Amino acid sequence: MTHQPKTNSAVPAAAVDAASSDASAAVPGVDESRRGVLRAGAAASAAALFSTLGHHGVWAQGSDKPEKEEVKIGFIPLTDCASVVMASVLGFDKKYGIKIIPNKEASWAGVRDKLVNGELDMAHVLWGLIYGVHLGTAGPRKDMAVLMNLNHNGQALTLSKKLADKGAVDAPSLAKLMATEKREYTFAQTFPTGTHAMWLYYWLSSAGINPMKDAKVITVPPPQMVANMRVGNMDGYCVGEPWNHRAIADGIGITANTTQDIWKDHPEKALGTTGDFVKKYPNTCRAVIMAVLEASKWIDAGLQNKLKMAETVADKAYVNTSVDVINQRILGRYQNGLGKTWDDPNHMKFFNDGYVNYPYLSDGMWFLTQHKRWGLLKEHPDYLGAAKSINQTALYSQAASALKVSVPKDPMRSSKMIDGVTWDGKDPAKYADSFKIRA
Repeated sequence: MTHQPKTNSAVPAAAVDAASSDASAAVPGVDESRRGVLRAGAAASAAALFSTLGHHGVWAQGSDKPEKEEVKIGFIPLTDCASVVMASVLGFDKKYGIKIIPNKEASWAGVRDKLVNGELDMAHVLWGLIYGVHLGTAGPRKDMAVLMNLNHNGQALTLSKKLADKGAVDAPSLAKLMATEKREYTFAQTFPTGTHAMWLYYWLSSAGINPMKDAKVITVPPPQMVANMRVGNMDGYCVGEPWNHRAIADGIGITANTTQDIWKDHPEKALGTTGDFVKKYPNTCRAVIMAVLEASKWIDAGLQNKLKMAETVADKAYVNTSVDVINQRILGRYQNGLGKTWDDPNHMKFFNDGYVNYPYLSDGMWFLTQHKRWGLLKEHPDYLGAAKSINQTALYSQAASALKVSVPKDPMRSSKMIDGVTWDGKDPAKYADSFKIRA
């Protein structure tokens, strides 16, 4: 069973005046009237959230003072960049003596390069990218670190409307079409060692499709997915929101499955950095974790906060799309583009009573098992050793404890996948070798 720790009832009170004054000032491209709405809304939300909570010490002075006060955090235009963006927009960063500077990036490869060469201090980033760089399978090897998990769920598998019109609306029907109408089928993911690649491969293989032999797989940056499908460059893709819902809104794609169908409450984006940065700036890392944790709690605190988040991140400075493309799926309101609608309780979560953010060792290890499965790793690595080196569980636990956010007693968790197989991290080599469909 999956363990979901509950938080204590108290979180450090946010300075409501800071939240209200910063709610829109850091959102470029927002006009004054809209800034006023965002400012007032943020003040009210912050007041409601923190009015009954006690004041706690801020880790921004003395020996706990952040060593580096301005922190450049890269992000890709995806809905799940929200906690990093809102930590800056709502001024949660100021509480901990730092200034988060969100940097919009064009591709995951660009994020990788800027993290490695120090142009970025941290990033909203794919777990598999951090692990791939650390193991040397995603470019030059460098010690990397996961400070916290940013979200669960909320990605999807999109198939082209052309395929859907021929009956391919899920993995089994896609496999049937591919077997009867033989041609080269092309699918896109966002980074070779990343989460979307692994969800895509797992989903295809669950229906008997070998992604390495039966299809062509290409890498496309998330914001370019819809445009590439529109011109016929791919038959399907796996990406984060809002680019799955956008394909439906544009009439060019359908949602075949969500990634929470593959693995309920799966890890998705991490707050990542280099091992060197953690060693040099531990207090800064702790301060950022605390600011992003507060933003995560704020987002998940209620309907109005989610809607304000959607309005903020939709801006051209961030995701650059219409608000209505974002605001439905972050509330769990789904449609598949073929007339089916449903409410999914396992939609994208940023906090979920603190369960989301702990960097479970088993989560990182799972990505390594899939890297081995698909030939990205030639030999079995030290799965647990790598996870212990990368996942900053102690640093996260310090930050969470200061915010009265509980952490699990066990750094491993178990989950049942779409194919009925349970992953618990106990024997990763055996698990990696157990798949019939592999590279």
